[in-house]
Amino acid sequence: MISSRLKSAASAPDFHLEAALLVEGWGRVAGVDEAGRGPLAGPVVAAAVLWSPDIPFPPGINDSKKLSPSQREVLAERILAQALGVGVGLATVEEIDGLNILRAALLAMERAVAALPLAPDFVLVDGPKIPGALPCPARGVVGGDGVSLSIASASIVAKTTRDRIMGQLAQRHPGYGWERNQGYPAPEHLAALQTLGITPEHRRTFGPVKRLLASPAGPGGPP
Repeated sequence: MISSRLKSAASAPDFHLEAALLVEGWGRVAGVDEAGRGPLAGPVVAAAVLWSPDIPFPPGINDSKKLSPSQREVLAERILAQALGVGVGLATVEEIDGLNILRAALLAMERAVAALPLAPDFVLVDGPKIPGALPCPARGVVGGDGVSLSIASASIVAKTTRDRIMGQLAQRHPGYGWERNQGYPAPEHLAALQTLGITPEHRRTFGPVKRLLASPAGPGGPP
């Protein structure tokens, strides 16, 4: 596991971790990250991005949390167009409730790596936990989306993909504000849970939803 403290917090992600692995003899190095651990509704989405050192990198790639929605959208399109390979995977609400959110996020990461058009030889994973079913060696990088260009790219693709999914789900379940809050426990979302009830897209093991299910009044609203 690598700590992001080894690199200045003020610097942008770069290719130094990937380059070091290439020098060691690893052929293709992918970065993996996920989006959507904290929301009360919707899937958790992961992305894997594989860059070649011979391909120009789009300027401005950074941890998705440091970018505006419009910046993320532009960069996601450029990453999809220019990267050597991009894979996306998700874990459903049912899997999140059945496995727990950490295990579901790791499952989404495994699926994202499996979806890459070219198999990686090594994977850099954001965070200390490494999925157990990857097809190659891997290393966890704490704060990796602020250090590794590949992981930062994956964070952008995962975030924009999940935001689009939540926008689509918002059309099916209006009133919760998912097109704005992406399923996070914003006041608008929490108020709608009380008035409109729990939808099939809600994570029933997450605090506010779980408490509503257990309340004497019941969840109310649509099932």
